[in-house]
Amino acid sequence: MYSELSPSQDRWFRFRMDWKRRRYRARAIAKARELSCVKRARWGREAILLFCTIRNERDRIDWFLKHYRDLGVDHFLFVDNGSDDGTLDTLLAQPDASVWNTPASYRASRFGLDWLNWLMLRHARGHWCVVADADELLIYPHWQTRPLRALTDWLDAQGQPILPAMMLELYPKGPLHTAHVPPGTDPLTALQWFDPGNYTIARKPLLDCLLIQGGPRARAFFADQPNRAPTLTKLPLVKWDMHNTWVNSTHSILPRHLNAVYARGAGERISGALLHTKFLPQIVDRAPMEKARAEHFGNAPVFDAYYDAVAQSPDLWCAQSARFTGWEQLEELGLISRGGWA
Repeated sequence: MYSELSPSQDRWFRFRMDWKRRRYRARAIAKARELSCVKRARWGREAILLFCTIRNERDRIDWFLKHYRDLGVDHFLFVDNGSDDGTLDTLLAQPDASVWNTPASYRASRFGLDWLNWLMLRHARGHWCVVADADELLIYPHWQTRPLRALTDWLDAQGQPILPAMMLELYPKGPLHTAHVPPGTDPLTALQWFDPGNYTIARKPLLDCLLIQGGPRARAFFADQPNRAPTLTKLPLVKWDMHNTWVNSTHSILPRHLNAVYARGAGERISGALLHTKFLPQIVDRAPMEKARAEHFGNAPVFDAYYDAVAQSPDLWCAQSARFTGWEQLEELGLISRGGWA
């Protein structure tokens, strides 16, 4: 499926990426001065940690915390990027959360990665860590009956320090503004649909990672520029090492060999899904504000049309949409895999 690099190419790519890793670590250390710790709690040596950069997610945060507590996360480490809707107060009230805040530019911190790289360099060594946005809910095979600890123990036994996941974008049937979800409740009560197909997959040799694109945003907003569609490849669960650093969101990581989480020959390796709950009604009102802030894309003007389209509250449902029923359905579609975790 994927052509192999020559030994000389592989050595050259590893050399280039090692310098990038060092550069990003240096950036993270420099950016640490932008963070102020406003609450620090304790966690155990074996704790499963969750790292998240967040801004104005008061309506989502209660369910986000519940979902990950139920999975088995022991402690949350948040970077609040200037919330003014009560999110920060909610985070400070959580007994199992430590909180840093910053008014600095999200975009200038490589979209929060410099902050997370610093916090993980400082606090995550040797821990299994979830890294997720407030609108991302991790699931994996058997997730309702097997906690994260069972999964991480199995991954440890396999010598696999990362669980890859595809970001599965969920949406309502009907205009986005009609998908009402009371604050603090399960967003999947309204976001019940997804695209079961129309995905492309490619290998990026430089990082030795996969690039998955497609889904509702690709067909609705980037049909004429599919290469601009969001990347759906994610690495949301990782056993952190002091040498690690994030490259591009959680799409890729360094050292480079950690991105090789896919099977190259026969068989499959375990993978999960990140249920992306972005398309709640709030996105319609927030789109013009985020367009004006220009903090979420490297080439922000290119994505103005995307924000304009979202502000019109489009209906993303189509005849090929599938109603989400669970991880077993995703496995049947080939979107996640149990690998050897029977």
